[in-house]
Amino acid sequence: MSSSAHPRPQGLRQLAGIALFALLVACLPLVTKSGAALNFVMMALYATLLAQAWNILGGFGGQFSFGHALFFGTGAYIQAIAQLQGGLNAWVALPLAVAGSAAVGLFVGALSFRYGLKGSYFALVTLAFAEVFRIVALSVSFTGGGVGLMVPLRESVANMQFATRAGYLWLVLAFVVAALLVTWWLRHSRYGAYLQAVRDNEDAARAVGVSPFRIKLAAIGLSAAFMGAAGAFYVQVFQYIDPAIAYGSLTSVEALVAAIVGGMGTLWGPVLGAVVLHVLADLTRNLFGELPGINMVIYGVVLVLIVIFLPRGIVGIGLSVRQLWAGKGRPHD
Repeated sequence: MSSSAHPRPQGLRQLAGIALFALLVACLPLVTKSGAALNFVMMALYATLLAQAWNILGGFGGQFSFGHALFFGTGAYIQAIAQLQGGLNAWVALPLAVAGSAAVGLFVGALSFRYGLKGSYFALVTLAFAEVFRIVALSVSFTGGGVGLMVPLRESVANMQFATRAGYLWLVLAFVVAALLVTWWLRHSRYGAYLQAVRDNEDAARAVGVSPFRIKLAAIGLSAAFMGAAGAFYVQVFQYIDPAIAYGSLTSVEALVAAIVGGMGTLWGPVLGAVVLHVLADLTRNLFGELPGINMVIYGVVLVLIVIFLPRGIVGIGLSVRQLWAGKGRPHD
């Protein structure tokens, strides 16, 4: 459970990798003007943000949520309502959306972790909360009910409505880099060590003075905040939100499957998983069109295959190769 206060060489290499990743992606709009290419990368980054948000709680904290759309939808609705009914600028609404989602996460976490809910019980509680919020959003007027809310087009950087996909790409890239830095911090900080200790054995962590309740509560707050940012981003890109999009199961499934496919509790696993799922979704769309439910089928098949053949995710392949290579270099007894 020990953790160094100073980054080790591996940690510094990971930071350099994050910086290189950010630089390469940020330069894409300067290399290509293709709207389709930029849109593909933008949506892959959006999927990465969902996966990294889930990974904070599910991968590092071991708390599997089936209802992360709860935080996504809350952020999306706050972003839309703050502009439409509060008259706030989109840039001002954004931190409110993030904070509101984090607050909902803290509430759900306090309620769940105070009573020791974990495993399937915690997963069902998050799913139930997402469904409750969906029903409420359908029933009240300020959310637009079943019709939803449409944010009017006022194209300008000041309104967070960009003329091309490049602006949105840079915006979601900033969110993803922030999520990667938080994930890096979880791998190299004392808090991150405590979180992983709680994940592995709560009783042992409690025996050495760690409070599982506080550790898990902070994790769900962080995770919910990034999901709220994803929800706010969605509203700015598509200028529309309704209860089915906000609190539907697709967002929750996409987040957890991408993290599991790539490799839970790792820095780059959710990135790889999100890209793979996004490529598969694009190929499926080209083959079958907008066939209802096809994405859920694809996600389910991929998840089953990964669990059976690559239980550590795609990142696990690289880890296995590295361990095999290291084993070859050791002297035999």
